Amino acid sequence: MSNPVFEFDHIHIISQNPQDAANWYVQMFGADIVADTVARGAPQIFLKLGGKTLIIRGQRPGEAPTAAREIQPYADYSSHNTWGTDHFGFLYHGDLRAFCDELRAKGVRFPVALKEGVGGRLLCYVAAPDGVSIELMQGSRPRM
Repeated sequence: MSNPVFEFDHIHIISQNPQDAANWYVQMFGADIVADTVARGAPQIFLKLGGKTLIIRGQRPGEAPTAAREIQPYADYSSHNTWGTDHFGFLYHGDLRAFCDELRAKGVRFPVALKEGVGGRLLCYVAAPDGVSIELMQGSRPRM
């Protein structure tokens, strides 16, 4: 049983260009910018996507972030091959093939092309700004 005192709150991304990154999530996934602030000397933009919060912030004074590694293909999986967060994922409740075609037409890169994953569910990985990888998985069709 899951611990009921916890509720997932947000994903926090450090970005070289927070405004461009936030706009990417708006244009590609339909996220909504709900706040555009400055915190601890850096821009900090809050987005809502899939009922959850993404926070994209810039470099804070004194920080020297390093570039993320590109995702690498292995025999039957892919990985950034670094400790820490490898990717985050969204279920897509619609035609995932058609959505991927739309993203590709907008210039989105897919380091892992659409394929059948474990259990037969379609999935792919999208290269987002700042070295972030997003897994898109086929969910159920939306209810009409």
